[in-house]
Amino acid sequence: MQATDTGKAVYWGTGRRKSSIARVRLVPGSGQLLVNGREGENYLQFNHSYLSATRAPLETLGLENDYDILVNVKGGGLTGQAEAIRLGVARALCELNPENRQPLKVEGYLTRDPRAKERKKYGLRKARKAPQYSKR
Repeated sequence: MQATDTGKAVYWGTGRRKSSIARVRLVPGSGQLLVNGREGENYLQFNHSYLSATRAPLETLGLENDYDILVNVKGGGLTGQAEAIRLGVARALCELNPENRQPLKVEGYLTRDPRAKERKKYGLRKARKAPQYSKR
């Protein structure tokens, strides 16, 4: 936790998913989502699943209108970024109050999803897709 120049407490959390990295700040406010300086709904293309994923940890604790979410995110696509933001928000909520950890853990919001894209191998078209077999 750090105090800003306005005296409000700021809680930090880092989330990662696929190749996305999200640095999340929770600031007491009205429930606004700001991603890379843009409005969250605009950045996440008004996709309901992405928007609900980013706010899910706050909704679990009933704090959706108490904190603003300020995010810097880079890398990957929107799915990875949305899930990275979710993990960052959950970690920031654990920093806010250690008692928040148990309900978030039960919902699975504190688990870092380790799945990433498998690298391409030589002689193959993708990681595992082989060229079509030709008998002659």
